[in-house]
Amino acid sequence: MPGLGTVINVVAIVLGGVAGLLFGRLLNENCQHTLTAACGISVLFIGISGALEGLMTVEGASLTSGRAMFVVACLALGGLVGEVLDLEGRLERFGQWLKVTSGSAKDTSFVEGFVTASLTVCIGAMAIIGAIEDGINGDYSILATKAVLDLVIIMVMSCSLGKGCIFSAIPVGVFQGTVTALARLAKPLMTEAALENLSLIGSILIFCVGLNLVWGKKVRVANLLPAVVLAVVLAFLPLGL
Repeated sequence: MPGLGTVINVVAIVLGGVAGLLFGRLLNENCQHTLTAACGISVLFIGISGALEGLMTVEGASLTSGRAMFVVACLALGGLVGEVLDLEGRLERFGQWLKVTSGSAKDTSFVEGFVTASLTVCIGAMAIIGAIEDGINGDYSILATKAVLDLVIIMVMSCSLGKGCIFSAIPVGVFQGTVTALARLAKPLMTEAALENLSLIGSILIFCVGLNLVWGKKVRVANLLPAVVLAVVLAFLPLGL
């Protein structure tokens, strides 16, 4: 059944968040800080591994790197568009609305938890590819695998950042559900080159999320999201980037 993968993913995020809240109450501040750092480091390496896969190629017995101009173009132009649209601000305002609506007005970490968790579980090739496979072929195996990863990630985040992380299930449901619903229309666009570009830029953004988790908010990641769209568009332009 198309859409089942997204349903499984959303349920996994909620369960992970609830488990994190229950366990988080048993942990002191130092433990929560360590868990946040551990989660951030894990996200960093998830991003690094995906980015290296797109940047490095094997030639004979050696590794070579490339596509530097492509990365610079996507991130610079995408970031400019994101700043103009103020995507980070919009996401934070939505988080503030959820904070008040859910009766969490006194929860000082709600918005941070919601934004950080949403960016972590929404960005990435697994979300796009999995949603497309679910919509076109009814194959939800990729999203089921992502659901397991998200459950663990959100559980760890919720221990230290609170229940705002649970509400990341909303953007995941909307985003992946929309991609699944439009999968048949998107299929001709998602060529192998487009998916490779998507995976590369998405992995770099995941790295930025991990960076913010470990060292505090250094990058306005949501404002870089247009870079993902630009990466797909550039796959159809013979620019040699």
